[in-house]
Formats: sequence, C-alpha cells, structure tokens
Amino acid sequence: MNRPMTQPTTREELIAEGARTLGAAGVDDPARDARLLLRWASGLDAAAFAAGLAARAARRPLSQVTGRRAFWGRDFIVTPDVLDPRPETETLIAAALEGPLARTDAEARILDLGVGSGCILLTLLAERPFATGLGVDRSADALDVARRNAQALGVAGRASWLEGDWFQQVRGRFDLVVSNPPYIPDAEFDALAPEVRLWEPTGALAPGGDGLAAYRAIAKGLDAALADGGGALIEFGAGQADAVARIFDDAGFAALLLHRDLDDRPRCLEIARNA
Repeated sequence: MNRPMTQPTTREELIAEGARTLGAAGVDDPARDARLLLRWASGLDAAAFAAGLAARAARRPLSQVTGRRAFWGRDFIVTPDVLDPRPETETLIAAALEGPLARTDAEARILDLGVGSGCILLTLLAERPFATGLGVDRSADALDVARRNAQALGVAGRASWLEGDWFQQVRGRFDLVVSNPPYIPDAEFDALAPEVRLWEPTGALAPGGDGLAAYRAIAKGLDAALADGGGALIEFGAGQADAVARIFDDAGFAALLLHRDLDDRPRCLEIARNA
C-alpha cells in the first residue's frame, strides 16, 4: 500500500524540497537559493515561498524575485528595468575610492553614464559625503529605480538625474566619470545564462555588433566632460581590455591603468584627462 505524500514542514525539509525543484530547473547552487528564498519569505505564508521557487525555477534572477541585491555592503532595489548589480563592479568602486576619490573630504562631482540601479554612483556618494553626482540613463524606468535607491540610502539630496544617451544632454565638467556600459557582443548574447538573457534589460547588456559602441561614444565625449585633473573609470567585459584601451588611446588618452577583479581578470580602465 502506497503511503500518502506529506508536505515538507521543517525549515530543512523546505530547503531540501526547494533545492530539488531549483536543481531540476538547472539553477546553479540550488540549495543556496532555496535558503535565501525561504529567508525572504520568512513571516509570510507558504504561498510566498512557493511563488518564489516557481519564479526562480523559471530562471528569473534571485534579485528580481526578492527585489533586493547586496552591493558594497548596502541593499539596492532591483527590478527588471535595471541590471543586477554584480560583484565584479565592486572593482570600479574600490578603484575610485583608492584613487580619484581617495580624499574623504573632497567635494568631487561625479557623472555616472548608464546609471541603471544607481549602484555605482550611490555607493560612491554614500562613501564620500562631500561628493555630488549626476546619473544619466536613457531609460526613464531605470532612473525611477535609481531615485528610489537614492532615497533609501539617504543620498537623494546629493544626486540628480538626466534622461538621455551618454553625453548628449550633459552640461558642465566632472571630477570623475564612471560607467558600466552595455558590452556583450551579438555573437555572445545567445550563450548568456537564462537569468541574464531572458530577464535583464537587453539594452543595458548588448549594444549590438562587436559590443564596443558605448566605449566609442564615451571616448568621443569624455575629454569635454572632465574637469582639470579629472579622470574616468570604465568597466568592460572579459577579453575586451585591449580593444577598450585602444579606443581611448586612439582618442588621445595616454594615461591608462587597468584594474583587475577578485578573479584577477582585467575589469576596469582608469583614464586621466588629456593634458
């Protein structure tokens, strides 16, 4: 006689059942995601955990399911309108804080091109209380997310926003320009993980063609946007270091410094203003 199936009741049973569900869907580290989803659903009814598992099993990013992502020790609101802040981008933060923004009392003016969730600009403003910043994005929905994050982090009074494409509507000069632009080449897009390819905004991932169009646009307008003594920090993708450095070298930027991420991969280019 077959015994009736029982529903999982303990925390461990819920995690194990959730991990089996996510593992069958091809999710990396399913036990970890099951634990995080159960923590997120804590205090809610079981339907919340079940709904979270179903969304994650459909390969929706965990940050979109929970609505939050930790970055540089702070939580950021995440929606399908913005990229999921990634640990690799913390390389840019470290480079900024140790280099152009090393002085904690500096009244620096920062420009973030393609601001998305605001994780770069708002982290720098939170770390440097005398700095101010302008976040530019062509997506009004992304700017709404950035504004919400600015409010949540208590830096809204030092951040302003502009809907536009790169430097087109930017006026004035800045001590630091930062950007994590779209850089996935068309040839690599279909090989991206489903969490990225199906759920994150395509325009923030892939600019078309060889993936370098954004760097060409930034290189063209960068010098006019930098104050005397100013510089830029630009993130790029795997295998793009030489091509991106060449773009800025051809634009006349001689002082170029590569920063590596925790996996020792070139990840960020530091650029000094033309003499």
